[in-house]
Amino acid sequence: MRRKKDRFYKLLQNYFDDYLPIAKGLSTITIISYKATFRLLLEYMNSVRKISYDSVSFAELNEDCIRGFLDWLEEDRKCSISTRNQRLSALTAFSVYAQSRVFEDTYVFRNSVLLIPKKKGIKNSRSFFTVEELKIRDYTLLSFMYASGMRAKEVCDMTVGDITFYSDKASIKILGRGRKMRRIGIPIQAAKNLEKYIIYRKIESKMDKHVFSSQTHEKMTVSCIEEIFSKYIQRARNENSGLFKETYSPHSMRHATATHMLEAGAPLIVVKTFWDMLFCRQLKYMQK
Repeated sequence: MRRKKDRFYKLLQNYFDDYLPIAKGLSTITIISYKATFRLLLEYMNSVRKISYDSVSFAELNEDCIRGFLDWLEEDRKCSISTRNQRLSALTAFSVYAQSRVFEDTYVFRNSVLLIPKKKGIKNSRSFFTVEELKIRDYTLLSFMYASGMRAKEVCDMTVGDITFYSDKASIKILGRGRKMRRIGIPIQAAKNLEKYIIYRKIESKMDKHVFSSQTHEKMTVSCIEEIFSKYIQRARNENSGLFKETYSPHSMRHATATHMLEAGAPLIVVKTFWDMLFCRQLKYMQK
């Protein structure tokens, strides 16, 4: 029995020390969030299940235990549904890693987390931003849209859990038109700006939170992005009366990103990873 307990802690240590930072290349902030889940799990096992910190094994982590842990987070620690779901995601990720290394011992744990669905929560209205918060949000939003080339709706839909930060970039999971899933990467500076903003908002551990919010809603709308875009275009016109004479929309940013990538010599196949086939046909025409 002692060997099985040691196996749990050994796998957990390897997961945090080697697998996440080296094999997966995850950022420190993401790893800290994952660690918080297991710190809380061990606290629950000790205080509620009366299993000492050094005696936890995969055998104890059955469905009843995992459900009890998630209920404890909500009821005793007053965690939000979003945080509860994020903790479940962290357990699920570790279960995949653990089962790939020790199948027999981790079978119960792996199947237990698979049986537990995420909860759907009520999206609450967001309190008003200060003037300074608006400036930081708008700067991050516009620079991110240029760096990513994402559609306005895709930016609105983006949650913290859709982003994976690495040491030299960030990867974004996007559900685009026709519900087609794709992943894009953004360069290091844009990734750093985005990560700083998420930390600034204190939502780094809330995987279901939308990255960009409006004055009144947790999830920003396309019309809100259009208003922000229009505000800064008008400001640019006022400061440079001879420029910005055309009509611009958030989609103009998408075109600008594609055009600048092509002008910088990026192959069309690279640009296609950012945009769908219809838009790429337009880009081919632009190259002629």
